[in-house]
Amino acid sequence: MSEAVQAWHRHYGIIPNEQSTSVLCLAAIELYNEGYRSLDEIAAMLISTYVGQDATRVNAPTSAAVH
Repeated sequence: MSEAVQAWHRHYGIIPNEQSTSVLCLAAIELYNEGYRSLDEIAAMLISTYVGQDATRVNAPTSAAVH
């Protein structure tokens, strides 16, 4: 899962920080629990759900709110 989070940071060209990493790790765990199993699946879902740095802010809408 950490590789999926790293892929998100690379995709958006963002230097990892505690806040974004924490939000994305929790999201990756949730995605895993929902049935996403591969690195590529989880990374793709993170990239498409959390678009850019602002999406990892604490007050940002959750992936559940987007759907």
